[in-house]
Amino acid sequence: MATTDDRRPKYQRIADSLREAIQSGEYGPGDRLPGENDLMTTYGVARMTARQALSVLRDEGIAEARKGAGVFVRAFRPIRRRGIHRLAHDQWGNGRSIWSADIEKRALEVDRITVSEETAPAHIGAALNLAADGTTCVRRRRFVLDGKPVLLATSYLPLPLVAGSAITREDTGPGGTYARLAELGCEPVHFREEIRSRMPSKDEMTQLSLAAGTPVILICRTAFTAEGRPVEINEMTLDAASYVLEYDFDASPTATPPNG
Repeated sequence: MATTDDRRPKYQRIADSLREAIQSGEYGPGDRLPGENDLMTTYGVARMTARQALSVLRDEGIAEARKGAGVFVRAFRPIRRRGIHRLAHDQWGNGRSIWSADIEKRALEVDRITVSEETAPAHIGAALNLAADGTTCVRRRRFVLDGKPVLLATSYLPLPLVAGSAITREDTGPGGTYARLAELGCEPVHFREEIRSRMPSKDEMTQLSLAAGTPVILICRTAFTAEGRPVEINEMTLDAASYVLEYDFDASPTATPPNG
């Protein structure tokens, strides 16, 4: 009797075999994978089957096609996003970018940034405890690492709080937004992140240069003062194939979160 694995489509079994070879180190970052002709000969399959197998790896973000050259193991190293360490006061409080906890000496660029004043969307206004027509300072950015777009971020801050400060400018200065909030007497001391995943919109696929079938990770972070006041909401869209989310913490009694 055939096993469940035996009944899987041939292209899926070929993709699994190639994936295992990549994970074992037989094919390293930047190495060329067997082409369609190679797979046809090795597995005795039609060209369409070989093409589908390679497409699976491309859709998973494991491999990338180079026009006229073939399909290669993706050379981009995933970002290990250290969710707790990156937000520590020792980072932004000492003038360092929170990104410095994640990227080591890799090349990071914010290639798109806009700062505007906008009426808060209903869910943002409610989360920031604003009036129905409350105005926010909105900061939209696209982050590019090693030449690849990896993150879209939109931050919302109460405009009456940040008006006239460096937060309303494109360059917020050393330590970024959180250091400037501290200077305004609203230092963030507690953060809450909510994480989920979905398939991207067409605009997100374009902005993040996503391969077909690649999902995005959504992180919504709220920053609170010692008094429990929410002072920033940051909605982030991450290329799921470019990240490892790491949370390293000690076991301790459950703390009471702000706002209950």
